[in-house]
Amino acid sequence: MRILLSNDDGYLAPGLSVFAACLARHGDLTVVVPDRNRSAASNSLTLGRPIRPHRVADNFYKVDGTPTDCVHLAITGLLQQDPDIVISGPNDGPNMGDDVLYSGTVAAATEGRFLGYPAIAVSMSSYEPRHYDSACRAIEILIQQISAVEVASNTILNVNVPDLPWQDIRGFKATRLGARHKSEGVIEQKDPRGESVYWVGPPGEEQDAGEGTDFHAVRNGFISVTPLQIDLTRYDSLHNLNQWLKDL
Repeated sequence: MRILLSNDDGYLAPGLSVFAACLARHGDLTVVVPDRNRSAASNSLTLGRPIRPHRVADNFYKVDGTPTDCVHLAITGLLQQDPDIVISGPNDGPNMGDDVLYSGTVAAATEGRFLGYPAIAVSMSSYEPRHYDSACRAIEILIQQISAVEVASNTILNVNVPDLPWQDIRGFKATRLGARHKSEGVIEQKDPRGESVYWVGPPGEEQDAGEGTDFHAVRNGFISVTPLQIDLTRYDSLHNLNQWLKDL
């Protein structure tokens, strides 16, 4: 198996080396990641300037671009052979509910799927994880089984792992995205010249987080596996929208 590993926390992210060592046992691994933390970069591509890969070690590159840049560059020019699967992560902090709209971790996996390959995004439930090994075990199990599961060609798997020792994890659950309350307000400060600057506030608390959601699964010690579709079309609204447009 040829595995492409990327992330959005950058090439110095503490979980990256753990994941790389784990995945290298299962195939031919190439790591292509941002040269710094690019969290919340979403699906952005760098179009106004060239992007530069720098070789850190054998089959390990850091790129002065976004997570999407990394996967796009790897598959469309950097790699000598196409990967069999794209793995993104492990992210420090969860990507559940509304988080997936902003997540660079999910975006890297999405780009892999856009370009035609099975893709998995992996996130830890803690912002200071201690149990990356549990995420490694989870992803080892998933990649060994994914070929036997019929996953639609426009689908990625979004995996969130409780930050618990493996023996305390209760299993896997197929989940849907939950939802958060509205984000907290921006935080205003003054720069040294007295001008106002603003920090984006923290995300909202859980709102739709009942049984069946990713929030509920992780909170109860399960690994959440959510299938995400790339096609965002709201098909059940097409008929009503078409009728409305005819009357304009």
